[in-house]
Amino acid sequence: MRNPLRYRLWYTARQKVVTSVVVGALLITSGWYGIGRLTAPEDRSCAPGVERPQDSDECVGVSGDGYDFGQSQLAGVAAAIDRENDTLEPGRYATVALLLPLTSTDAAMRTKMQRELQGAFAAQYRANRLSNDQVPKIRLVLANTGKNNLLWRPTVDRLKKMTGAPDHLRAVSGVATSSTQVKSAVKELTAAHIAVVGTTITADDIANGAKGDPFPGLARVSPTNRDEARALAHFGRVKADKALLVQDTRTGDHYTDTLRAAFTSLVKGTRYQPELFTSRSDPNDEGTTANTFQQITHLICDTDAETVFFAGRHVQLRQFINALGARGCQNRAFTILTGDEGSYLGSDEKLDRSALRRKVTVRYASLAHPDAWAAAPGKGGATTGGSPADYRDFLKLLATVSKKPAGPIGPTDHRALTDGQIIIAHDAMALAVHAIRQATPDGERLPQLADVGEQWPRVKGSLKVSGASGWICLDNHGNPYNKAVPVVELAPEDAVQRFVALAWPERTPPDATCLPPSSAP
Repeated sequence: MRNPLRYRLWYTARQKVVTSVVVGALLITSGWYGIGRLTAPEDRSCAPGVERPQDSDECVGVSGDGYDFGQSQLAGVAAAIDRENDTLEPGRYATVALLLPLTSTDAAMRTKMQRELQGAFAAQYRANRLSNDQVPKIRLVLANTGKNNLLWRPTVDRLKKMTGAPDHLRAVSGVATSSTQVKSAVKELTAAHIAVVGTTITADDIANGAKGDPFPGLARVSPTNRDEARALAHFGRVKADKALLVQDTRTGDHYTDTLRAAFTSLVKGTRYQPELFTSRSDPNDEGTTANTFQQITHLICDTDAETVFFAGRHVQLRQFINALGARGCQNRAFTILTGDEGSYLGSDEKLDRSALRRKVTVRYASLAHPDAWAAAPGKGGATTGGSPADYRDFLKLLATVSKKPAGPIGPTDHRALTDGQIIIAHDAMALAVHAIRQATPDGERLPQLADVGEQWPRVKGSLKVSGASGWICLDNHGNPYNKAVPVVELAPEDAVQRFVALAWPERTPPDATCLPPSSAP
């Protein structure tokens, strides 16, 4: 029987030639396609402006289009930022980036990231909708530096390219952890004349000062560790001979390094050597320090100390509190004093809350607290340094942005505010907006890039920023002068972060002018 396929494709000489050419072309095309698939670069994009660097599964980069970096906690507030950004006209806005480790795997840090975005969005909304149409309008973008900020480089490189059209990046806020990576990122950004506003960086060596300005254009809304320690000392009237220091020996962490130095000066005159521990390179790693703290508490019971200054990160702080709660000398009372890392403890499920009912008092220098300005002047509240009216305005703003059409953005109730993160992030964004608009010449819609960071020496007196956390009056180096420091205590009943009192680095609040004296650093 005749093969019909052979008859059609391979019967005549002409058919043989045509068929051979077609088959050859198909083979060559298939080969090139296969080689192309094998040799083409892998698509590592996550969203416009965001991709996974080689050897990493984290999505890093910059986005203002509602991308939440795979973090469900951020979805609501990221969508709100996207909606606000969509209302802006090209060429009529300046961009502010929030530089944060948005893909952190630490639960406490993920909560912090959400609250940083909530506070910044509230300030963006106020700037665009409630400021008498001042210019420029503000576009907000999210810039992820990855877990522990280890992938900061590609994100910072991207930000440096955004200073021209269409983005017109004029400031970077967020900048929330005092680490070597963050210090390097701030160095790169300020070297490129991009103004930076730190939210919760408190390390003394990520700052400018009388000895020099290694970060020209950097401002902060949080006191340094030195100022926090001074405020705690003025508040607590600690007896040095009844105090001792428990400190992390791991170096390179600018928060613990500078807090350790500040606390060392406070316990000068103590009869006891510091008790030492060494955390892992990743401070969120539990490691074996819980074992070390079990031994240290035995040694503390051998002293007559009453106050323990703790220089370390929040994971190790929680381990130490748990160990001290199980100490042998249960008849003795101890007060632990520490820096603002204590703010993470309220949401730390691993904290043994019963330890707080065993004569262990935990107090820390917070960056902000919702009850700090609740008391009106004359009824126990400070008459300067901040005001109840400013804080009430902030609460009204939160109520607006938390619901439609601006929101929802996630929880913003009293408990969500007790760690101070939403409040301080709002104030940092407000400071960035203030500088951008102060630097915008009359008749212009945008400031020159370098002019924004040059505004910091003039943020004082009647040009101060009246923040929800208190007045922001900057010295000539961009550091807050005599900023209010809420002392917060973990309540023994349920570890709620309870406001105790306002403390001040200079012992008393600033005067009504809020002008740093000539002796200020």
